Amino acid sequence: MGGPLAESRMVAVYLNDHVAGATAGVELCRSMARAHRRSDLGGDLKNLAAEISLDRQALLRLMNSLGVPVRRYKVYAAWAGEKARRLKPNGRVLRRSALSTVVELEALRLGVEGKTLLWRTLLNWAPREPRLDARRLHELLDGARQQTEALDVLHTRATRTLLACRRT
Repeated sequence: MGGPLAESRMVAVYLNDHVAGATAGVELCRSMARAHRRSDLGGDLKNLAAEISLDRQALLRLMNSLGVPVRRYKVYAAWAGEKARRLKPNGRVLRRSALSTVVELEALRLGVEGKTLLWRTLLNWAPREPRLDARRLHELLDGARQQTEALDVLHTRATRTLLACRRT
């Protein structure tokens, strides 16, 4: 990489792609929390949505400190894409199916895995970029790992529900 990290066009694209992904992830998790507000998953999903939103805000602050502008068109496209995702057939005509929950949890899990890789990448760059706070990046990485564990537990519960629905 030639020149300072923040001046790299590729780094700006990379960080903006992650902001877009985080936007979609927050929207998906909030939507799921609303859909499950009356079930045992609702509270866990609401808490997870809040954590993902805080991580997104941390990324935006980091980009600001690096002088990387947010590409709003990517954010808007991710937001709209998440809304369009809801049109996907789920095996039911008028309501959610248990399959919807499993697939959405898998999508969130993939997003958190991507975020984990983001924090690891930034930690690798931190020695060359004094504006990256390695301590804070370690905290964010630990949080992502905890979110992965929480999603794995939720996924197990959701797949059990799916299997129980299939038998009836």
